[in-house]
Amino acid sequence: MIPAARPLKILLIDSNVYFAKRVGDALKREGLEVVTNTQAAYALTAIEYDAPAAILCATNMREMGALEIARIIHADSKHANLVIIALGDGSQRALMEAFQAGCDDYIDRNRQPGVIASHVKQIIISKLEGFQPTQMLAQSDTSLSGNLTHHDLTGVMQMLGHAHQTGALHINAGETDGVLFYDAGEITHAECGNLFGDEAVIHILKSCVNGTQGVYKFVYGTPSTQRTVLRSATDLMLDAMREFDEGSRDMADKEAL
Repeated sequence: MIPAARPLKILLIDSNVYFAKRVGDALKREGLEVVTNTQAAYALTAIEYDAPAAILCATNMREMGALEIARIIHADSKHANLVIIALGDGSQRALMEAFQAGCDDYIDRNRQPGVIASHVKQIIISKLEGFQPTQMLAQSDTSLSGNLTHHDLTGVMQMLGHAHQTGALHINAGETDGVLFYDAGEITHAECGNLFGDEAVIHILKSCVNGTQGVYKFVYGTPSTQRTVLRSATDLMLDAMREFDEGSRDMADKEAL
């Protein structure tokens, strides 16, 4: 549970009342106060008189969803630090769109309510208290590790970026064996086989799409002395998704011949 005199408030916005009830109950079991609503526009009014600790909002709302809410709220300096978490269909493209819109995190709504609630709590803790590996994945205080079938690589990368971490993220998935070096949350150097820099980051991301079998480990420490990554993580993720989609279409066209 989150130790606090008053439970942290979550504003849960989803048009599916049954789904919202299940997730809301799970969030309450995590020690969070929950306010639910079926209209995303409600969030714009609510934050003015009683701002929550975080907004958990669906992306598939009829008029306004998490992506639109994130752009509007983060454009206001008064609420720029409000945590906004998107609930989507779980696709890599949807995840990229959420981060591009300014959402702090993205969760697959198809996961069990308990898993969603636990993830929300972890994100809020990391925002309020700083990134703590023992809180995120119950690992030692010297490393953070996990399975790529359970945690999207893009989500892990964004999490490290948001938490301004410094160290090396090692990825091993199939024939891909790479490492991304972080300096205060920014990827500064990357290696994968004979590839370096931006090219290595894109290759690693393309190799870890759609629940690829593999593992990752983040080791906290000093940053790399090399500077080979010149573009932002978000730009590189978008490029990787575009190249992956193009490759998939080309393969489908060849199979159709």
